[in-house]
Amino acid sequence: MSHPNDAKLRSFIDVAPTSDFPIQNLPYGVFSARGSAPRVGVAIGDYILDLAVLEGEGLIDLAPAHDVFARSSINAFMALGPSVWSNTRAWISELLRHDNPHLRDNKSLRSRALVPMGEVKLRLPFAVAGYTDFYSSKEHATNVGVMFRGKDNALQPNWLHMPIGYNGRASTVVVSGTQVRRPRGQLKPPNADSPSFGPCKRLDFELEMGVVVGQPSAMGEMLSEAQAEAMIFGFVLLNDWSARDIQQWEYVPLGPFQAKAFATSISPWVVTREALEPFRVHGPEQVPAPLPYLKQTRPNNFDLELDVVLRTADMNAAQSICRTNFKYMYWSSVQQLVHHASSGCAMNVGDLLGSGTISGPDKHQRGSLLEISWNGSEPIELPRGAKRTFLEDGDQLVMRGWCQGDGYRIGFGEVEGTILPGG
Repeated sequence: MSHPNDAKLRSFIDVAPTSDFPIQNLPYGVFSARGSAPRVGVAIGDYILDLAVLEGEGLIDLAPAHDVFARSSINAFMALGPSVWSNTRAWISELLRHDNPHLRDNKSLRSRALVPMGEVKLRLPFAVAGYTDFYSSKEHATNVGVMFRGKDNALQPNWLHMPIGYNGRASTVVVSGTQVRRPRGQLKPPNADSPSFGPCKRLDFELEMGVVVGQPSAMGEMLSEAQAEAMIFGFVLLNDWSARDIQQWEYVPLGPFQAKAFATSISPWVVTREALEPFRVHGPEQVPAPLPYLKQTRPNNFDLELDVVLRTADMNAAQSICRTNFKYMYWSSVQQLVHHASSGCAMNVGDLLGSGTISGPDKHQRGSLLEISWNGSEPIELPRGAKRTFLEDGDQLVMRGWCQGDGYRIGFGEVEGTILPGG
């Protein structure tokens, strides 16, 4: 049996070289067809392989667990652990091979198990147990620091010593395609004597990746690098919507609160850690060296291209406003998870860890409008004379991400959100 990451593998389903979902990917998601309950599937080309059908036919045996895929989330599957994740992916890969007749030549089974992606509704892929957002791009942290504290004090003293983060709201994590209402909150511009309450005027996005935790850790215990890595089930695209003016007034002394609590969007497909293995790279050199518990023995970053496009209500086509790469992250996802548990914090199946805004060294690689417009002082030019410093009502933002292989790509689909007016 070939390894599922083998670049030579081909499926009996036609998959274009530019598709996000070749046989080497096989990401997990939750979908529902008209009149049917949500269930778990795997993306392959323009289709979804209905794993509930395969489990019902006895083609996937996860005993003693049962009906794992006839559910509205992948949490029950993730709870079964890394060996089950790997074995199941290998079996699905084998079933979809171009030279395996079992599903290919069984017309009845194929018609029930392969569902056109365009005919279903994609849902939140996992039940989010908890949500933590980090601040781990040195370029992003430096840009923001220069804006608000000056070049000599851009990075806070602790930033180079540990991954900085805050606890967000799991209750407002939503799937791609969910419209986002402009948040309301307390606002106090620098020239105002007192705060007022009303709709945010400086609404922003943050381009991030999200780690999906698939295994728990016990309260009071620390994690090693290897343990943390084994707990990571996969990754999603993540948009950390941000109300900059609400954040500016509220963040002292405890950090973001309502400015981040109103919505966080994720892509509907969870790309497994195993599918990303061929794209591992070393991250930036960490100086000073991290404390021993944060030291890494292997490359834990990924060569993952990211693109953000914006379309206003008056534009016929979207325009790219950011193109960067996940490899630039100073603190890796493994280090983030290790640090998160280092105090004895228990991690749960379904925890979501946002990477923090992903920016690169060049101007076109800035992963937020705060940076792109340099806090509103450098508006971006759009077609038909439109300009943007922050997001306006009716704006549609789409993020995409992929790792480019030899003749195939491991993609995440997209995470999309359109801004609705605030009340």
